[in-house]
Amino acid sequence: MKKCILVFSAAILLTGCNIMNQIGGAITLSQSEYRYRSLDNIQLAGINLGNASSISVSNLASIATVLAGGFAMQNIPFSMTLNMDVTNPNTSAAFLDALDYAVLINEMEFVEGKMDIPIRIEPGETTVVSIPISVDLKKLINRYSQERVTKEMSAFLGITPNETSVTVKLWPKLMVGETQIKVPAAIPVVFNFGGK
Repeated sequence: MKKCILVFSAAILLTGCNIMNQIGGAITLSQSEYRYRSLDNIQLAGINLGNASSISVSNLASIATVLAGGFAMQNIPFSMTLNMDVTNPNTSAAFLDALDYAVLINEMEFVEGKMDIPIRIEPGETTVVSIPISVDLKKLINRYSQERVTKEMSAFLGITPNETSVTVKLWPKLMVGETQIKVPAAIPVVFNFGGK
């Protein structure tokens, strides 16, 4: 009986230590520095636009045409990969098992998603964290308006010189036993593009 109690106590202690270790990794991640790196693999309605720094003039015309005619289309698929440099200035590793995210463009709720890929950043190191984003712009047009979505996407993709504020909210997820638990407070990351 004493052996069972000892084994059970050790299991609880190890599980508790593991949970505390994961919470520490998530806290360290929240104290890390986030910087915009790039937008890659941008696709709009089947048009491969490449990355944000090399969108061609002919692609700009195609983007404008798709966005202007969006009201008549049944769906307007848009996807990209948002790459961020994440630097861990702390003395312990920053890590998580997975994360949920939300992206807002000029306070317009753009997309929510999940990333089930573990992230680990050692002390003093910088890692590129890539967030795959996929959204149907037609749903955004139905929710907001064609005018607003066209305006925000045109600025975001560099068609117009308006400033764009992109907010990425990250909710780390931790493994507790066999269950992923989402941290209740988001890590907010804000990037600004364009503007004069």
